[in-house]
Order: sequence, then structure tokens, then C-alpha cells
Amino acid sequence: MLIPLADVTAVNGVAQLIQLAVAPVFLLAAVGALLNVFTGRLSRIIDKIEKFDHYGDDIPKSFTADYIKARRDSLAKRMRNMNLAILFCTVTGLLVAVVIVTMFLSAMLEFEEYLLIALLFILAMVSLILSLTLFLREIFLTTGFAKK
Repeated sequence: MLIPLADVTAVNGVAQLIQLAVAPVFLLAAVGALLNVFTGRLSRIIDKIEKFDHYGDDIPKSFTADYIKARRDSLAKRMRNMNLAILFCTVTGLLVAVVIVTMFLSAMLEFEEYLLIALLFILAMVSLILSLTLFLREIFLTTGFAKK
């Protein structure tokens, strides 16, 4: 059974579109892995804050009230930083998903929105850069308090 030429062209077009969408899909997988790392760090920060909150009158003798306040403030700063990193990483994932959907819709509905796709991808990369920069800042904040 032979496939009509028009159908072969359509199948080839879809196959080519899927090939183009593979790179953004891998990027989505990487964003998911980053979100896993970020939420893990945030969880540990929250656990440490709760530990300081539950000391009450049972403060270890090696801890001064000033130390606990400084440490808690540092952890709160790290928590805000990680929340922002998670926000920008999530925005990256959303933008990449919109890029993929836009690519398929442009092929199916036969409109060419290369500028929109490029703009969405650029925004996704800017968001990823911000997220990774905030993660790097988190690492510096973590090691910075340890030096004090």
C-alpha cells in the first residue's frame, strides 16, 4: 500500500517538528532537575529555621542570643533567595513549554511566528540565567555565614 505524496509530506513535516521540539523538551527535563535541587535546599533551610524556633529556653550554652538572631536572619535571607530561584526556574519551564506549544500550533494552523518563538525562548533563557545566578548567590550566602 502506497502512502499518497501529500500524506508523506505531512508526516515528514510533523517528524521535523518533533525533531525541533526535542531540544526544548530536554531543557524542560533539566529545569525539572534544577527545581528538585532548589526545593531540596529550601527544605533544609526551613528545617534549620524551625530548629532555631523550637529552642525556646533550651538554648545550647554555646549559642548566644545574638548568634541565634544572626543565624536566623541569614537563613531567612537564604530562604527568600531560594524562593526567587524557584520562581524564575518555574517561569523558565513554563516559557519553554509555551515555546513547544507555539511551535506545534504554528505548524498545525500554518502561521509563522518565528519572532514570537524566538522571543519566548530568549525570555526563558533570561529567566534561567536569573535562577542560576540566585542559586549561585545562595551558595555564597551559605558559605559566607560559615566563615563568620
